[in-house]
Amino acid sequence: MNVNHVNAICRATKEILTNHFGLEVSPQAPSSGKGMIPSNEIAVILGVKGELKGQIVCSFSTDTAKGLVGIMMGGMQIEQLDDMGWSAVQEFGNWVAGTTATELSKVPCIIDVTPPIINEGDSRFHSESPFITVPLESKIGGIDVHISVKEN
Repeated sequence: MNVNHVNAICRATKEILTNHFGLEVSPQAPSSGKGMIPSNEIAVILGVKGELKGQIVCSFSTDTAKGLVGIMMGGMQIEQLDDMGWSAVQEFGNWVAGTTATELSKVPCIIDVTPPIINEGDSRFHSESPFITVPLESKIGGIDVHISVKEN
């Protein structure tokens, strides 16, 4: 994996959390692996195609999702995720996708990102491709950004 691509994806996710959600975000030590990618209760899965191919998975707890949705709803306290809440989680994925495409175009690398798929529940994704996980910490909880992309 190209470090410039990974950095662009991380910048995009951090930018969304900082600029759209007003959150201070602290990137934690990245890790790499192959095989199991934990979902952390909720995962937003984005497919990448174009000059890169692969996936970006943002995973977080249900409480973090409620925090994201609450901010998107103008600061509301969210007790449980309903249809509108799940739509907001999917929109978070759309924002990450669009900003990722913009950040990668500066490298330059042109991609398309598939519409987000949301996974709910404690799951384990399995990947034969290597991935890098970058944990991001904020006051509403952690978001793990799992990146598995390669040049096409």
